[in-house]
Amino acid sequence: MTRRIRVLAAAALATTLMVSAGCSGSDGDSDAGQNGKAPDKVTYLTGFGTGGHDAFAWVAKEKGFFTESGLDVDVQLGAPATNNQGLLSGKAQFTYSDVTQLMIQTGNNQVTEMRVIAAVHQSTLVAIFAPEGSNITKPKDLEGKRVGVAAGSITKTLLPAYGKLAGFDASLLKFVESPPQGLVGLLAGKKVDVLSTFVITRNTAETVTGQKMNVLPLTDYLRDLLGTGITTTAGYAKDNPDIVKRFRDASLKGLQYTIEHPEEAAKIMKANNPAVNEQGAAAEIKLMTPYVTSAPGGVVGALDEQRAARAIAILQGAGLVPGGLTPEKVIDFTIAPKA
Repeated sequence: MTRRIRVLAAAALATTLMVSAGCSGSDGDSDAGQNGKAPDKVTYLTGFGTGGHDAFAWVAKEKGFFTESGLDVDVQLGAPATNNQGLLSGKAQFTYSDVTQLMIQTGNNQVTEMRVIAAVHQSTLVAIFAPEGSNITKPKDLEGKRVGVAAGSITKTLLPAYGKLAGFDASLLKFVESPPQGLVGLLAGKKVDVLSTFVITRNTAETVTGQKMNVLPLTDYLRDLLGTGITTTAGYAKDNPDIVKRFRDASLKGLQYTIEHPEEAAKIMKANNPAVNEQGAAAEIKLMTPYVTSAPGGVVGALDEQRAARAIAILQGAGLVPGGLTPEKVIDFTIAPKA
């Protein structure tokens, strides 16, 4: 009897220790993140305030993709005019950038430290929106018109090259700049005749203005230009390669989930940014999906060095960058996904 009691007691003690150890491990994982370590804290700046194309960052945070990667990510609203400085100053570690804009800035030595680590959109999204009934149906009709552009965006930079190839005098355009959130309001308030912005915001422009839009994509003449990408600095990537790769993977997982669940992604955006138009955000996500899934080899986020070289050649031919710029000065191909 005594021996049986001792066996039972030992078994009970072993069970208690196993339960205790299991509880301890669970608590440690929830508090510490990846591999029992405290999560790495980083800040991400959205590219254009609260556009639907930025939804993937909130999705990655809400769905736990960042947490699973051992990251504590603070998603903050950004803007094209200030995001580079946000990274260079150390205020943030990652942002969403227009790759063509970075090529132009890097080629002209305006920035030298920014590096794209993954694609979001494979082709430039820039287009002209002209209300139906405005008699603006082709590029030549733009001469002399007031054009609304987001401050610091690529759109104003590209329009002279677009005009050269499309056969109109872009020097006759009259630019009116606005923060990204107020851009469509310029057209609704009749302060501009057309907008130059991302093609995927068509639904938002039509909803806010109550007018259908004629759309003139710049890719009709400026082919092979790259779209947008997730960006960090060369210095941060060199010093923190593991964090950068984990952020890349979690962000792309969020991007994939976003295009597969546009309504849910828009709802997550709305929960984090009450002013967001949920239906408009969902529409943007659906419109951007082909620009995401057209990645080389079907690998979301992939960047191709030859394609990047062709984009640079187009910019050089348009007189937007001098010779000497190479793809690796803008894109970190050691980190960017490959097809």
